[in-house]
Amino acid sequence: MNEAVMANAEPASAAPQQRQGRVCGMIAEFESPGELIRACERVREAGYKLFDAHSPHPVHGIDRAIGIRMTVLPWIVMIGGVTGCATGLLLQWYTNAVNIRLLPTFLQGYNYLVSGKPYFSLPANIPVIFELTVLFSAITAVVAMLVLNNLPLFYNPIFRSERFRKATTDGYFISVDARDRKFDESATRELMDSLGSPHVETIVDFPSSSLPPAWIRATTAVIAFLLLIPPFVIWRAWNAKTDKPRIHLIRDMDAQDKYKSQVAAPLFADGRAMRPIEPGTVAVGELLEDDHYYRGLANGTFASTFPLHREEITLDVAFLQRGRERFNVYCAPCHGRDGSGGGMVAVRAAELGGGWVPPANLNDKQIRERPNGHLFNTITNGIRTMPPYGSRIPPADRWAIVAYVRALQRSNHALLEDVPPEHRSELR
Repeated sequence: MNEAVMANAEPASAAPQQRQGRVCGMIAEFESPGELIRACERVREAGYKLFDAHSPHPVHGIDRAIGIRMTVLPWIVMIGGVTGCATGLLLQWYTNAVNIRLLPTFLQGYNYLVSGKPYFSLPANIPVIFELTVLFSAITAVVAMLVLNNLPLFYNPIFRSERFRKATTDGYFISVDARDRKFDESATRELMDSLGSPHVETIVDFPSSSLPPAWIRATTAVIAFLLLIPPFVIWRAWNAKTDKPRIHLIRDMDAQDKYKSQVAAPLFADGRAMRPIEPGTVAVGELLEDDHYYRGLANGTFASTFPLHREEITLDVAFLQRGRERFNVYCAPCHGRDGSGGGMVAVRAAELGGGWVPPANLNDKQIRERPNGHLFNTITNGIRTMPPYGSRIPPADRWAIVAYVRALQRSNHALLEDVPPEHRSELR
């Protein structure tokens, strides 16, 4: 930081005193706006370039008197606006209409075809183009204004002048910068005196230590240390493992209050979160007119055959394997893998006692004699204490389970004629 020392006002006829330090410029005070304008015209006519006028209010005609030319700021702002317009246009065009697959995924566009509409349409992109034009223009205007005016300027020797403080109340001043090529302390003072200024002052700057005060250095060090804490915490959390969920500052729809499947919900009378299908309602595209395939019915009664007219139903090894896999997921926990009713749930429930009703043995004669449609309906809608699985198992998988149950029943009640002759010798 520099320290400026202002020379006391001197009479117009007094010679400039010898001073230590660097002369930064000279100021002259005037008593009215008219005198200020005439003084500016005289200084400009004398060939000075680096001078300025200071007043507590706008003075009409001062720009012309000083010789201030049109600023380049509007052109800079126009360039910023054109850049914003082009950025908005190209960004939307690239993201919506271009997909360069050679680029990394995060740099590729999203050229999705929506309802046959064109990938890019200028009218739909006008709002974003307009907003970016305004944004770039505003930011460019602020930044360019600061740069062109050498701001922020935290120190100027002229501010130490006691008389210059009147420039914000009732004083009118001209300041001539010592960097002007025509500046000469004696000649410039003579010019100022000739303008009729009652007070002419030479501004002298005394350089001091470039280091700020100790308290500023200490405060800066503390603030810098505190600013390092958030990045360190973020880095540590980024690389650490935790069993806690993420902190969502903006939750949006990331963590919704909802009930999950197969949990209790006190909101409903039956205490279940999963709601039953409303009777009589048909979802769009789910009329399900094929009674044989969707309900296991043929001519109003349970069908004894499989709906082989559907391409999803083919009685082959792959179909039986699918039925076995689905049976082990949904049925085996209660009925057991062999269908005898000895699944792990049934065993555990029997050990606990209570009102547990054992699951049926799928190999019983009564169940073997039931038509295929009856078994399909049981899986779909449930029976006695068995819950319905129609909403969780697709129709094709339900028929696959029925086919696998028939295979289990056949294997548990097989006859010698069911075994191929070449394998009968393997029987014990």
